[in-house]
Amino acid sequence: MLRCTEPSGRQGEGNVSKSVRLSDIAAMMGVSAVTVSKALSGKKGVSEELRALIQAKADELGYRQPSAVRRMQRERQCVIGVLIAARYEDRQASFYWKMYQELTARALQKGCLTSLEMIAREQEESGGLPTLAAERRVDGFIVIGPVREDYLRALTEKTDVPTVCLDGTGGARELDCVITDNYYGMYRMTRFLLERGHRKLCYVGTVGSTESITDRYFGFCRAMSEYRLPVDPARQVIDDRNLEDGLTEDYVLRLPAPADMPTGFVCNCDRTAAKLIGLLGEQGYRVPEDVSVVGFDHYLYPGLCDIALTTYEVDMKEMTGRALYILRQKIAGEYYKKGVSIIAGRLIEGDSVRDIMETRA
Repeated sequence: MLRCTEPSGRQGEGNVSKSVRLSDIAAMMGVSAVTVSKALSGKKGVSEELRALIQAKADELGYRQPSAVRRMQRERQCVIGVLIAARYEDRQASFYWKMYQELTARALQKGCLTSLEMIAREQEESGGLPTLAAERRVDGFIVIGPVREDYLRALTEKTDVPTVCLDGTGGARELDCVITDNYYGMYRMTRFLLERGHRKLCYVGTVGSTESITDRYFGFCRAMSEYRLPVDPARQVIDDRNLEDGLTEDYVLRLPAPADMPTGFVCNCDRTAAKLIGLLGEQGYRVPEDVSVVGFDHYLYPGLCDIALTTYEVDMKEMTGRALYILRQKIAGEYYKKGVSIIAGRLIEGDSVRDIMETRA
């Protein structure tokens, strides 16, 4: 496993401690390993004369206590490689570019540097290692956003670099990852519409294109089922991107026929919600007077939408902070809770939803 490195590229102190053990010092001094441990940790039960001799021998051999080694590793500047699939390279519009900026800011606060590498489509498909891994220039990786499961497998199996996924789980792989609460978050957004009298709803998102979109769809289905409203995917799911590559830029949304027009649309992200609102306006529908729309993620660059969206805010600060904490613990070899960390967001009420119950009253 790679350790933190000095900015000059020198291997950090503390590696010698891996070859010198308490039992080695004990054998040389003719005492027990317990005695050596007490002497070096300042505990009672050892004379000051013997303690000084043991400490001198430990210094001579270059021994460092594990706790001291871990402390030095935490304090030493680390370089974190950040990997993002190149298909999310539109930096102005990309949610993941914003997440990278947040991660970089938090890393600097912790004395860490970040180095970004975009993973080209061909490289992702072939499982080619990133340059940062091949040249062993980083102490750990944070993978932002979805990437192919087989690519993550290659990354973790061919390198010994500690890795954490941010806003992605890697599918069935047992990886350490940090995600937003996609399922319950979209459940809340759907309930928000249902509690305001809406019963005819559509989900807008290509199910199966990403883990998060699929999880949000199931949150939508749960809320509908609690109101005993069956979901017909053929009529109540509108694709917003190509299934093959997950791209939305050139994808044409298709509205339901006027007779099937729902009272509310539940969109998998704010960009899709803004695109939908624009299309509704072109067709003569007003939001929220005629149709209500909710989004997810609370991320829109200026000028994309003229109305304040009701949406679910993704807590980027908490997510990036948690991912950074986990990675630093892994680099230092210290304890952390393995597996999936789910970070809750919060509902942001805008101006894109009409309360049908109030209108009826």
